[in-house]
Amino acid sequence: MEAAEPALSAETLRGRLLRGLEAEHVEVEDTTPSRCSTSFKVLVVSSRFRGKPLLQRHRLVNELLAEELKRIHAFEQRTLTPEQWEKERGAGTSA
Repeated sequence: MEAAEPALSAETLRGRLLRGLEAEHVEVEDTTPSRCSTSFKVLVVSSRFRGKPLLQRHRLVNELLAEELKRIHAFEQRTLTPEQWEKERGAGTSA
Protein backbone atom coordinates (compact mmCIF):
# COMPACT_ATOMS: atom_id res chain seq x y z
CA MET A 1 0.00 0.00 0.00
CA GLU A 2 1.45 3.36 -1.07
CA ALA A 3 1.55 6.28 1.34
CA ALA A 4 -0.62 9.22 0.36
CA GLU A 5 1.24 12.18 -1.10
CA PRO A 6 1.45 15.12 1.29
CA ALA A 7 -0.84 18.01 0.48
CA LEU A 8 0.73 20.53 -1.84
CA SER A 9 0.66 24.02 -0.37
CA ALA A 10 2.70 27.21 -0.29
CA GLU A 11 3.81 26.33 3.25
CA THR A 12 4.92 22.83 2.23
CA LEU A 13 7.02 24.22 -0.63
CA ARG A 14 8.43 26.97 1.61
CA GLY A 15 9.61 24.42 4.18
CA ARG A 16 11.24 22.19 1.56
CA LEU A 17 13.08 25.16 0.03
CA LEU A 18 14.23 26.50 3.40
CA ARG A 19 15.63 23.14 4.49
CA GLY A 20 16.85 21.80 1.14
CA LEU A 21 18.70 24.92 0.02
CA GLU A 22 19.65 26.23 3.47
CA ALA A 23 17.83 29.36 2.37
CA GLU A 24 17.97 32.61 4.30
CA HIS A 25 14.65 33.82 2.91
CA VAL A 26 11.84 32.13 0.99
CA GLU A 27 8.56 33.54 -0.25
CA VAL A 28 5.97 31.26 -1.86
CA GLU A 29 2.73 32.56 -3.33
CA ASP A 30 -0.08 30.34 -4.56
CA THR A 31 -1.00 32.11 -7.81
CA THR A 32 -3.76 29.70 -8.80
CA PRO A 33 -6.96 31.76 -9.27
CA SER A 34 -8.92 29.35 -7.03
CA ARG A 35 -5.93 28.84 -4.66
CA CYS A 36 -6.03 25.12 -5.43
CA SER A 37 -2.22 24.79 -5.25
CA THR A 38 -1.33 24.11 -8.89
CA SER A 39 0.45 27.38 -9.68
CA PHE A 40 3.17 28.99 -7.58
CA LYS A 41 5.56 31.94 -7.61
CA VAL A 42 8.66 31.63 -5.42
CA LEU A 43 11.57 33.78 -4.30
CA VAL A 44 14.53 31.93 -2.80
CA VAL A 45 17.56 33.60 -1.24
CA SER A 46 20.43 31.19 -0.56
CA SER A 47 24.21 31.34 -0.28
CA ARG A 48 24.23 28.08 -2.29
CA PHE A 49 23.48 30.21 -5.37
CA ARG A 50 26.80 32.12 -5.13
CA GLY A 51 28.89 31.73 -8.27
CA LYS A 52 26.13 29.88 -10.13
CA PRO A 53 24.44 31.16 -13.28
CA LEU A 54 20.66 31.46 -13.34
CA LEU A 55 20.11 28.12 -15.08
CA GLN A 56 22.09 26.21 -12.42
CA ARG A 57 20.18 27.99 -9.64
CA HIS A 58 16.86 27.02 -11.20
CA ARG A 59 18.06 23.44 -11.62
CA LEU A 60 18.86 23.26 -7.90
CA VAL A 61 15.31 24.36 -7.09
CA ASN A 62 13.76 22.04 -9.70
CA GLU A 63 15.76 19.03 -8.47
CA LEU A 64 14.75 19.70 -4.88
CA LEU A 65 11.07 19.99 -5.81
CA ALA A 66 11.06 17.24 -8.46
CA GLU A 67 8.16 15.30 -6.90
CA GLU A 68 6.09 18.41 -6.20
CA LEU A 69 6.64 19.79 -9.72
CA LYS A 70 4.87 16.73 -11.14
CA ARG A 71 1.66 18.12 -9.62
CA ILE A 72 2.27 21.82 -10.36
CA HIS A 73 1.03 23.34 -13.62
CA ALA A 74 2.87 26.68 -13.45
CA PHE A 75 6.01 27.52 -11.48
CA GLU A 76 7.76 30.90 -11.54
CA GLN A 77 10.98 31.32 -9.60
CA ARG A 78 13.47 34.01 -8.65
CA THR A 79 16.75 32.86 -7.16
CA LEU A 80 19.08 35.34 -5.46
CA THR A 81 22.23 35.29 -3.38
CA PRO A 82 22.06 37.05 0.01
CA GLU A 83 24.11 39.90 -1.48
CA GLN A 84 21.70 40.35 -4.39
CA TRP A 85 18.75 40.28 -1.98
CA GLU A 86 20.30 42.92 0.28
CA LYS A 87 21.10 45.13 -2.72
CA GLU A 88 17.50 44.82 -3.97
CA ARG A 89 16.04 45.56 -0.58
CA GLY A 90 18.39 48.51 -0.09
CA ALA A 91 17.45 49.97 -3.46
CA GLY A 92 13.79 49.83 -2.51
CA THR A 93 14.25 51.79 0.73
CA SER A 94 16.34 54.71 -0.48
CA ALA A 95 14.31 57.78 -1.33
